Amino acid sequence: MNSYFQKSALISVYDKHGIEKIAKKLSDLNIRIISTGGTEKYLTELGYEIKKVENLTDYPSIFGGRVKTLHPKIFGGILFRRENTNDSNEKIEYDIPNIDYVIVDLYPFENTVNDAKSHEEIIEKIDIGGISLIRAAAKNFNHVVCLSSIDQYDEFLDDLDKNKGIFSIEKKKKYAAKAFKISSNYDNFINQYFEKGSIEKSNELRYGENPHQKGSFVGEIDSIFEKLNGKELSYNNLLDIDSAYNLIKEFWNNDSTFAILKHNNACGLAIRNSILEAYKKALQGDPISAFGGVLISNKEIDLHSANEINKLFFEVIMAPSYSRDALKILSCKKNRIILKIKNIELDNKTVRTCLNGILTQDRDNITDNLDHLEYVTKKLPTNKEIEDLLFASKISKHTKSNTIVLAKNNQLISSGTGQTSRVDALNQAIDKAKKFNFDLKNSVMASDAFFPFPDCVEIASNNGICSVIQPGGSIKDNLSIDYCNNNNISMVFTRNRHFKH
Repeated sequence: MNSYFQKSALISVYDKHGIEKIAKKLSDLNIRIISTGGTEKYLTELGYEIKKVENLTDYPSIFGGRVKTLHPKIFGGILFRRENTNDSNEKIEYDIPNIDYVIVDLYPFENTVNDAKSHEEIIEKIDIGGISLIRAAAKNFNHVVCLSSIDQYDEFLDDLDKNKGIFSIEKKKKYAAKAFKISSNYDNFINQYFEKGSIEKSNELRYGENPHQKGSFVGEIDSIFEKLNGKELSYNNLLDIDSAYNLIKEFWNNDSTFAILKHNNACGLAIRNSILEAYKKALQGDPISAFGGVLISNKEIDLHSANEINKLFFEVIMAPSYSRDALKILSCKKNRIILKIKNIELDNKTVRTCLNGILTQDRDNITDNLDHLEYVTKKLPTNKEIEDLLFASKISKHTKSNTIVLAKNNQLISSGTGQTSRVDALNQAIDKAKKFNFDLKNSVMASDAFFPFPDCVEIASNNGICSVIQPGGSIKDNLSIDYCNNNNISMVFTRNRHFKH
C-alpha cells in the first residue's frame, strides 16, 4: 500500500498513560503511527514502528522544539477535504499523507503556572503545535477523529474494536466538541495569566449543597479573604459567605456594623458605637436562627467582642481584622472558620445556570440613598426615620424575594423572606418580631418591590409601623398613598426595585 494513502494516526501526548493500548490497537489495524519527541521515543522503545515527523516532513525540529509539527505535510494531511477533487489532487502533487486520527493532549496550563519558577518558563510552555493540531483535527471532524483527553481512550478503543477504525459522523463530532472545549479552556487560562498574572483555580469541595452532590469552586478566593482558622469551606459556607460579604459592603463605611446570616439571608444586623454592642443587637434580632450561622463585621473584632461572640455556636466569622487576643479566643474551636476579609470590588457581572444554558446580568450596584427618595405622602418621615428607612432598604436588597424588612434605631427587628406573596412576607416579619418581644411602634418597613394593593400599608399601620420605603411603580400606587395619608403614615418611593431570586 502506498504510504500516502494508508490510514495514519498522529500521536503526541504529555501523559503517556494508556497510550500503549492505543498504539497496539492502531498497529493491529495496520494504521500507521506518526509521532515526534518524547512520545515517539516512548513508543519506539516499546517496540512499535513509528514514522518520525521529522522524516515525514524532511524538516528538523527547530528553535529548541518550538517548531516541530507546524508543516504543510502535517496540517495538509489533517485538513484536506477527502471529497474535494482539488484537495485530493494537491495532496497527491505535494506528497501529503492521510492523517485520519489525531491523538494529542495538552499539559494543563494551570499546572504550568503553579510549577514554573519564572515568567519566561511559563511563556515557553504555552503550547502552539499541540493546540493547533487539536483545532485542525476538530475542524475537519467529517474526516478526522480527534482525541484530546485521556478520558476518551476507553471509548475510542471500544469503537476501534467494534468498527475496525470507522467512526460515524456523530461520534467524530462528539470528539470534536470535546476538543474545542479543551482548546477554549486552555486559551482562557492563558488569557487569565496575561491579564491578572495568575489563573482561577478549581477547588474541589467536600460536597455540594447536599452530601450526595459533588461540588467545586472556581475562582481566586484568596484575593477576597485570608483563612486564619477552621475546617475546609463547604459549598453552603461559600454561598453564605458570598451573601454576607455583599451585605456588609453596603455598610463598610458606617459605624460599627455586625450582621448574622443564615441560609443567605440576614437574621440579625445592627449599627452601634462598638462592635460588641452591634453584635448584641444583631443577635437580639433572632437568637434562634443565629445558631450555626455566618457572622460578619465591618470593623476589627476586639477581645471584649470575641468573649461575647464565643458564647454562640457559629460556622464562620468574617472581619477586616482581629486583635491578637480576640483571635486566640475565637480559635479555641479548631473547626470554626475565621476569615480576614478585604474590601475589593467584585465582578460587575453575575452568572448562574439556567435550563441548558446560563443567565448573566449586571450586578445590582444601586444602593438607595437620600437622592433617590421621592416623598409621596403628606406626612414626611423624620430624619431618624429616613436613617432607618435607608438602613432597612439595604437589608431588603440582599434578602430573598418576596421580602419585607422591619427596622428600628438602626437594628433589624425582623424580616419576611422568600415568600410567594408580599402580604405573607409582612405577616411573617410581624409575627417574628412579636415572638422576640420587639415593640413595632415607630418602626419602619422596607419592601424590595412595589405594593399592588394597599393591604401591606394597612397591616403595617395596624401594627404601629410609622414609615415605609418601597420602589413604587404600581398602577395602583395611589391606593397605598391614599391609605398612608388617611392614617398618618409617611412613605417614600425610590424607583429602584431590588428583586433577589
